[in-house]
Amino acid sequence: MTKEEELFIQQILEERDQLYRETSKLRTQLSGYQDFASERASFQQKLNDKDNTINKLKQQIEALQRKIWGKSSERYIKEDPMQRSFDFDGLDLLEEEKKLATSAKEEIEQYKTKRVVVKERKHPVRKPLPENLPREEHHIYPQNIDTENWTELAPEITEVLERDPARWYVRRIIRHKYVQKDQKQDIEKPIITAPMPALPIARSYAGASLLADITINKYVDHLPFYRQVQMFKQQGISIPPTTINDWFKDIADLMRPTWYRLKELVLESDYVQCDETTIPIINSEKHKTIKGYLWMVRAVMPGLVFFHYDQGSRAQKVALQLFKHYQGVLQTDGYAVYDIYENKKGVLPLGCWAHARRKFDEALKEDKTRAEYALEQIGLLYDVERQADQENLSYEQRAELRSRLSYPIMVAFEKWLLAEYPKVLAKGRIGKAIRYTYNIFHKLTRYHLDGRWKMDNNLAENEIRPIALGRKNWLFCGNHEAAENAAIIYSMLGCCKACGVNFREWMTFFLENIHNYDNDYSKDLAELLPHNFKQQNTSGHTEIS
Repeated sequence: MTKEEELFIQQILEERDQLYRETSKLRTQLSGYQDFASERASFQQKLNDKDNTINKLKQQIEALQRKIWGKSSERYIKEDPMQRSFDFDGLDLLEEEKKLATSAKEEIEQYKTKRVVVKERKHPVRKPLPENLPREEHHIYPQNIDTENWTELAPEITEVLERDPARWYVRRIIRHKYVQKDQKQDIEKPIITAPMPALPIARSYAGASLLADITINKYVDHLPFYRQVQMFKQQGISIPPTTINDWFKDIADLMRPTWYRLKELVLESDYVQCDETTIPIINSEKHKTIKGYLWMVRAVMPGLVFFHYDQGSRAQKVALQLFKHYQGVLQTDGYAVYDIYENKKGVLPLGCWAHARRKFDEALKEDKTRAEYALEQIGLLYDVERQADQENLSYEQRAELRSRLSYPIMVAFEKWLLAEYPKVLAKGRIGKAIRYTYNIFHKLTRYHLDGRWKMDNNLAENEIRPIALGRKNWLFCGNHEAAENAAIIYSMLGCCKACGVNFREWMTFFLENIHNYDNDYSKDLAELLPHNFKQQNTSGHTEIS
């Protein structure tokens, strides 16, 4: 036997000896386990206890984080004896908190039942046609009536609303000239001519009423310019599309200084709402439509609104520049861009309950029990607002009602969010809804501190709706300049809507008077805004319903 063979046999023997020792050791350990089922249950219980400990520690960490950041985020709220502070130290409802929440819910339910019982069913009633409309009488006499043998009684009158097509006409401006009478023939006689009134657009045959109609047709009635051109041709009027586009640019240029003044007034308010919406833009370099964004800022109390366009960007730098010097309450959705204002001195962010409610509504199909509970709690908060609206409560009374009824429900709801989040899938719909609501809960609940503040951002979204409707019809803006011009016009017409001012009356007034401010810088352009026009003009507008 060679040396290599001996080494090989020796190696095999050593490996077999090691395997034998390991097998013997395992048999010895195995003999100590008599009941595998009980041992497995014991290990499983240890794992469950460990998971429970981990979840409990996570909840404590989240509560501590909320306690630290929540208090610091509230430090800019005005000192008020009616101010409340949430209890973030524990997850379980205290007995007193539970009683307050239950009592508030019962009172809200009782009011809802009472409201349903006393509510009378209203039947639609036809309103009379406006008295200021001209009347054309159409007399109908019965046949075979001899007036000598018949006496006429009071007739039966039925009014029918009719409409003629749009009337086109040409306004001829005739400026009369005079020369002074003088007997001397060799003296040059002065000629006096009546001054030419300022037209909205210089060297253009478009009057204020035509420009107003074209603009309102697109930005209120959502009729693109090309469709208006086709309608004009059917009425015997031919206007080139390029001419209308030029008029649109000139109108925006006329409104631009007033738009800047409007922006100043809105940002001087101490309570604004902000939202964004998309607007399609043509990118000439890429030869395709890209998504741009319009920013909307609404001053809630005066009812003023303006739209801002910055090269279609939705980045945080736009919000930084837009609210650079703003001081007051800023109500938005949960868009992360606005988180920077949580720690800015003098700015108090508010959240939007409508967005939170929408998240739970989307989770109904995934987790009906939890989603319905959350929607019920949010619904109770909205019921408190309906009660305040129906009772015409003052701002102070509304704040007191919120403190008494809404606040206990919010305390209980937050602790429910903390307790339920560890039990759901973090990436599921219900998990996302709970996390979204919990992360901005301090913003959502601040509205109870002041009766002027709203629960949601719905007023802002209502201002955006015309843009959503319009872009389905006129499809896109040709470039960034056109989008910026559209933002200016939407701002002015949005103020008309918010103030209840007739679009055509205001725009005709604006175009006829804007040039009075060209050279007199002592005048305030705010005088031309819709809310001031409404105060100056008491004629109103015709409404038919």
